[in-house]
Amino acid sequence: MNVHSPSIIAAQGVFIGNRWSPAASGQTIQTMAPAEGVPFAEIAAGDKPDVDRAVKAAQGALAGAWGRMSATERGRLLTKLGYAVQDHAEELAKLEARDTGKPMKQARNDMIALARYFEYYGGGADKVHGDTIPFLPGYFVTTERVAHGVVGHIIPWNYPAQMFGRTVAPALAMGNASVVKPAEDACLTPLRIAELAAEVGFPEGAINIVPGLGEAAGAALSSHPEIDFISFTGSPEVGTLIQSAAARNHIGCVMELGGKSPHVLFEDADLDAAIPVIANTMVQNAGQTCSAGSRLLVAKGVYDEATSRLAEKFASLRAGTPEMDLDLGPVINATQKKRIQKFFDRAEEEGVPVLSRGQVAEGVPEGAFFVEPRVYGDVPRGNDLAAKEIFGPVLSVQRFDDEADAVKLANDTEYGLMAAVWSLDGNRALRVSRGIRAGQVYINSFGAGGGIELPFGGMKKSGHGREKGFAALHDMSTLRTTIFKHG
Repeated sequence: MNVHSPSIIAAQGVFIGNRWSPAASGQTIQTMAPAEGVPFAEIAAGDKPDVDRAVKAAQGALAGAWGRMSATERGRLLTKLGYAVQDHAEELAKLEARDTGKPMKQARNDMIALARYFEYYGGGADKVHGDTIPFLPGYFVTTERVAHGVVGHIIPWNYPAQMFGRTVAPALAMGNASVVKPAEDACLTPLRIAELAAEVGFPEGAINIVPGLGEAAGAALSSHPEIDFISFTGSPEVGTLIQSAAARNHIGCVMELGGKSPHVLFEDADLDAAIPVIANTMVQNAGQTCSAGSRLLVAKGVYDEATSRLAEKFASLRAGTPEMDLDLGPVINATQKKRIQKFFDRAEEEGVPVLSRGQVAEGVPEGAFFVEPRVYGDVPRGNDLAAKEIFGPVLSVQRFDDEADAVKLANDTEYGLMAAVWSLDGNRALRVSRGIRAGQVYINSFGAGGGIELPFGGMKKSGHGREKGFAALHDMSTLRTTIFKHG
């Protein structure tokens, strides 16, 4: 695919019961190529009638071939889908890169992670065991994990392929049927993956995709009275609406709602190891990552040296189009670019120093949604740069006095998704990591190549429930207890 091709990718419609069909309304939505600033695709504008049909197809799958499959058979299908992703990895990466604007190397890594999700959960499908419970004489009691039923998935635009694997693969492994509402800004890879799933043998209705606007298709799915569980990744504001809808139907949900994750850098940290990782965690996917390490907290004794090295690193960063394959791409749309610019303008008004900034490469298309990466410091405590989720390539740096101050500062946001502690003193690193209220804490690293095996989720305003690892299989199922009274 030529990234700058003027051709429009035509909508295939909604994908329900392994078949393409137009949205009930007959309407489509035009989507933009972020690295070009021009429309490049049309997707179906799904709405309530399409969601109704998708839920019925999912229920039919549970009552039919999909529901009759053993865990081993489900696992084999997931593994086959992982192989299909590998076979189509370059095609999917090009589609993902144009849809999101991310560099090709990042899009290719996303496909590696996507295939790994299907591989991991394919292998895990028949490994979820129950227990026996000692009880009264004359009774035999067992527990087992069973599927919720129909699971609704509302996934974001920043990692559409990875997010499909992260939420749909464990749901399928446990025997649920899925109805997915991908983000309207970037959803072409989930549509293609669903097509591949049908090709490798997933029964009709096991996987259904209804693209469309959040206020139409998303609202219809989250409030549908016949879904049994819902998974959502996105903003806390939308998460409140989703969770409220789930509560009205008395169903459970997994919520991953963003973060403002800190790196805590002590005087004895290995700066050679830390600085490149810290910079990369902030520009990965142009900073549009819930787990981005968007705050750097530095011990006062090493502040000058650390910020000098960080400024040098940021000055070398360049943003460009997918085929340029530079450090980062554009942000997703004009609205997000304007939002980030408001943070820049406010910081300038408040006199917050810019320590360094990267560059937008020459030759990028006019009208594309590029933002130069920036690092600010010393950012005042409580300032929006250090407290709000910007969702762009913007790093705030603050200094701390001692270990207690570091923990206090690390916890000084509404969020609690991820954190990192950089210190060669293992005792201190462990103490601090256990004092930070976050769902995942790294010591002398940050991120782990997708971390498919590692349970992931937040505390505080970052949400609840867990994705990834075996924990996802537990959240995508419920516990049934069987009590057998024997003679």
